[in-house]
Amino acid sequence: MNDITADAKKVLSGAGLQDNVLKDPGTAHIVLDRNKILGMNSVPGLEIDANELDEGMEASITVKENTVIEKTVHLCFGVIPEKGIQRIIMDLRIEPNASISVLSHCVFPNAVDVRHIMKGNIDIAEGGNYSYLEKHVHSGKGGVRVYPQAEISVGKGARFSSVFELLKGRVGLIDIDYQAVCAAEAVLEMTARISGRGNDVIKINERGHLRGEKSRGVLKSNIAVRDSASADIENTMIAEAAYARGHVDCKEIVRDQGKARAVPIVEVRHPRAHITHEAAIGSVDSKQLETLLARGMPEDDAVELIIQGMLR
Repeated sequence: MNDITADAKKVLSGAGLQDNVLKDPGTAHIVLDRNKILGMNSVPGLEIDANELDEGMEASITVKENTVIEKTVHLCFGVIPEKGIQRIIMDLRIEPNASISVLSHCVFPNAVDVRHIMKGNIDIAEGGNYSYLEKHVHSGKGGVRVYPQAEISVGKGARFSSVFELLKGRVGLIDIDYQAVCAAEAVLEMTARISGRGNDVIKINERGHLRGEKSRGVLKSNIAVRDSASADIENTMIAEAAYARGHVDCKEIVRDQGKARAVPIVEVRHPRAHITHEAAIGSVDSKQLETLLARGMPEDDAVELIIQGMLR
């Protein structure tokens, strides 16, 4: 299904994509508005089975053994009206030595009362590779509530890399709950970059379990809160095997009446495992601010530039 409908174009436009991205028969994609699948395309070595639900979609995606999907796969999920509920149930399987990169666009440009609920089960087999970037575009009204939940299994020598980015529009409420388990020599990287303002609420609970020897993991959160927005971040890394290595890094910038809380939890259960952590909460860097002010930049613009630099 390669035809791009008028409704699909609205979702793509909100994500900043051109129609021709998904007209390419070599680019796999799913385009969803609320519970209507507006476009879908697969490529050799990639199996996609998607079905509409009353309030969303259920999908199963499999990358076959030894397959490398050369072009980025696009998942475009949108709610174009002001109100609506969208539930996504996603099962994703990366078979041995397979590789895929996914760019997920979540678009709610007019939201006044929208709920986006996503539950994912991700299984990456031995030697597999899964790279995932999730970009959100929200309205400026703060009327979006987002609940991403994922259970992730990273097999021996496999790699899982994810970035959650919410920089455009008001957050509303975001409540992230991810848990990943890593086998021997597996690599885990999870990053969140979120900018909140107004009375936005940001909650992140991410957990990495390094259960196999020589497994590695990084949990990273870069958060900015302005006005009366709040952020509550709890990142947990547990190392249970010899030579497992982990790091937890949380940086939060607070402005105005914003509030931020960061709890890095590290737990080591083997004498030859090692985990480090770093958490920093405060205002923008004074030296950076002074440099920009000395160059004639207005203070508000300078602060915003520093914040955007931290979030990128």
